[in-house]
Amino acid sequence: MNNALARRGAPTIRQVAAVAGVSRATASRVINGGHLVSPQTRAAVEAAIAELGFVPNPVARNLATRRTGSVALVVPEPNARLLTDPFFGGIVNGLSLALDDSDLQMLLVIARRGASTERASRYLTQGHVDGAVVASHHRDDALNRELVASGIPCVFLGRPLDVVTPYYVDVDHTAGARMATEHLLRTGRRRIGTVAGPPDMTAGVDRLDGWRQALQGAGLPDDAVVHGDFTARGGAEATARLIEAHPDLDAIFVASDLMASGGLTQLTQRGRSVPHDVAVFGFDDIGVAETTDPPLSTVAQPLGEMVARAGRMLMALLAGEDVPPEPILYEPRLILRASA
Repeated sequence: MNNALARRGAPTIRQVAAVAGVSRATASRVINGGHLVSPQTRAAVEAAIAELGFVPNPVARNLATRRTGSVALVVPEPNARLLTDPFFGGIVNGLSLALDDSDLQMLLVIARRGASTERASRYLTQGHVDGAVVASHHRDDALNRELVASGIPCVFLGRPLDVVTPYYVDVDHTAGARMATEHLLRTGRRRIGTVAGPPDMTAGVDRLDGWRQALQGAGLPDDAVVHGDFTARGGAEATARLIEAHPDLDAIFVASDLMASGGLTQLTQRGRSVPHDVAVFGFDDIGVAETTDPPLSTVAQPLGEMVARAGRMLMALLAGEDVPPEPILYEPRLILRASA
């Protein structure tokens, strides 16, 4: 080592440049992964790094590359849903695992409606994160539009409403709901109602469409509809309204397992046997369905795989890779248990 350069403390990029015989700017380009250097220059800088034992300062490197080393998982829902709905737990766990082998840190951003959304928008679009995975979309989410307009790399988990973007990962909700309803028809059910999801969310809209398609294809009425909010309590309340309005139902397709769990409790309290009196079919298969009484037949979506795919897509966008501008759509499958 050049004794004139040796001193106490960690070696600096200026020392690396001196040993390599290049400018500080050139040394910085090599350290930060730049390509505008010759192979000989790169080799000289890398040799100087090895000789000095130089370790790049991650803060300085991020400033040079304008990278923060972090990505956001954005959840535009109230805290209560995040803490009680296993769907969101699966998303947090799935994205965290997807980022395990990268240098990226996941930040959780909860963007409730109102001032919280405005704060989240400012934070996400002003350089505090390199990109975002956005989950749970409502029709009037200004945040989605602002993120897309800002140019920040974004991947959506679920097809966002009223936002044009090719970068999203989803399951075919319509096909899944149609398959579930057709199964109920095959088992002899003829008066099938639904507890649909919120009409301002993709999953709510598409799952309702699939239920309608199956009934209309069979020439049966599709008037027995009540909307819930994807919570167990909301499912119980919606099921009560549905049964009161349509006491002749012999089956219910419920647009989420969490709502179906509440619905099963409501049916039991009203003396309706499941599946003898009323068959019940849910959607998601992310844990709740196996613990209900009776266990719930449901439409399975591969949530872990979907979240991992969204994470890989975001990392590819951040790396400047050629990501095909088209959504990824997974096929649903039926899981049959005692409720139907």
